Amino acid sequence: MPSPTTGPLKRRMGNETLRRNYPLLLKRMERMMEVSRTLASTLDLTKLLHIIIDAARELTDTEAASIMLFDPQTGELRFEAATNMDPALHGLVIPVEGSIAGWIVTHSEPLVVPDTSQDPRWNQKADKATEFVTRSILGVPLVTHDKVLGALEGINKKSDGFSDDDITTLQTLAAQASIAIVNARLFQQSDMISEMVHELRTPLMSLSATTHLLLRPELPDDKRAFLIKTMQNETGRLSQMTTDFLDMAKLESGRMRFAKESFDLPELLAECAEVVRPQAQGRGLTLSLPALPTALTVENDRSKLKQVILNLLTNAVKYNRENGQIIVTLETTGSTCRVNVTDTGKGIPPGAMAHMFEKFYRVPATEKGTPGTGLGLPIAKKMVEGMGGEMGVTSTAGVGSTFYFTLPV
Repeated sequence: MPSPTTGPLKRRMGNETLRRNYPLLLKRMERMMEVSRTLASTLDLTKLLHIIIDAARELTDTEAASIMLFDPQTGELRFEAATNMDPALHGLVIPVEGSIAGWIVTHSEPLVVPDTSQDPRWNQKADKATEFVTRSILGVPLVTHDKVLGALEGINKKSDGFSDDDITTLQTLAAQASIAIVNARLFQQSDMISEMVHELRTPLMSLSATTHLLLRPELPDDKRAFLIKTMQNETGRLSQMTTDFLDMAKLESGRMRFAKESFDLPELLAECAEVVRPQAQGRGLTLSLPALPTALTVENDRSKLKQVILNLLTNAVKYNRENGQIIVTLETTGSTCRVNVTDTGKGIPPGAMAHMFEKFYRVPATEKGTPGTGLGLPIAKKMVEGMGGEMGVTSTAGVGSTFYFTLPV
């Protein structure tokens, strides 16, 4: 028979544990309130995901944290952000059947795995891709309006095993994060749609005016031919716009996937140069690739990287001076390479430098003289970042500009 003092003793021990843990619980609560305010004011999805995983790692006292989002259109679960994010992780597909994250999404319940090596649901795909060792996991579903968005995980508890407080804390964070993710997606969609409608209006108005003029019977043949050419240009511009809009929408929603294949980067640079060379020669421009390495193998998405390089080269043609130069160079430093595309144009005004990678931005002096959607550079930058690199620009007024990007080798 239990001692009559057992109940009071357990209560005293529980109260003592609560007193010892109170500073930690208070700190967690303060941090959660701070994170909540930040999530409510952040509408950039990429920034939002990194805020969430940083908070998850800190609040659960783990070595790393990650977010996998479920795509209902493809039925796939993909890595979208991780505190130990390796380029190999971004967009990595995790099977819904036969994975811990898949179990969390399917059952919409939190799950503690104290030892992954002993759990048959553990899928080692991410560890093999990054050489990271996952020992323990606390995962919770990201749910809003009875819809599962994905899974949020704290990985490798630093101290003792995951506690009930850890589970409650991560569930609270996940609830706030889910609402913030949905809001960010909705904002991106509405923002993109309004920008798209605004940008489409100009070529559509031009096409409308041109067709009305073509219907006039007294129109001379030379004017008619000119208007037909105008229509061809505007329809081509509309086609390019729709392609760019779709690319940007995929990049901003995280749905653009990057393939992995080994290829020779100098060979790709030379291939792109030959594509653009006729345009360059048409303006009397010299396009050169001095001292390229004989070989440099990279493992990345060749098709998307070609799109990036062609964008920089065609811009160097469009914004160059007549009979100028375009110089493409390739540098390597340790595990990183850098591609530079230099032109001899007018350069970029200092006030415009900070806006070069913003959607729809055009340097004021070039808006009317040079066709474009204002999406090429933002798309190229996001693609490079999706491939694990960075993009930037340097410029000197009256001398020219250099657009560059880096990639892991």
